[in-house]
Amino acid sequence: MANTLFPIFLKLDQLETLVVGGGNVALEKVSAILRNAPDARIKIVAPFFREGTLEFIEKFPLVNYEIREFLERDLDGRDLIICATDNLQLHQKIKLLAAGRHLLCNVADTPNLCDFYLGSIVQKGDLKIAISTNGKSPTLAKRIRAFLEDIIPTEIQESMDGLEAYRKSLKGDFEAKIKALNDLTKGLTFKK
Repeated sequence: MANTLFPIFLKLDQLETLVVGGGNVALEKVSAILRNAPDARIKIVAPFFREGTLEFIEKFPLVNYEIREFLERDLDGRDLIICATDNLQLHQKIKLLAAGRHLLCNVADTPNLCDFYLGSIVQKGDLKIAISTNGKSPTLAKRIRAFLEDIIPTEIQESMDGLEAYRKSLKGDFEAKIKALNDLTKGLTFKK
């Protein structure tokens, strides 16, 4: 079966995210979000937090945490939910509650309970590429990310800035602009 996921890029500084869990997996999810969106608004709830998790999140003023069990009211005002504990029953409960409120939910290491996945991400300047294996192999996604990070030149930002300026200078209708941009970039290749 083909991967039918639809990739989107979210403006997490405009959304409210809840992370349930304070251990290694929660730290992995929160750090992935904050690497890409340092102004993301995140609330983290867990009865226990690793010291490393607390040390990491203290650098981000828009991240709040509470040391306690999850409560249904934690879903109030949230847009995205990430479950990152080792309690499958809790995850199932949260997923059901989230679905009842039409909230998108990610349950770490449980693809069948996920509405979305956190992909592996390559970023060079303004260029951002998300990689999905449809939840089947995060390790492969990480390998592909490393390959792309290696092959995409650091100077890609200069190229994008130049293309943006060129695009803004173009006159004519939409089709003419697309043709001009396609002609300009048709020889673009990356060599290792």
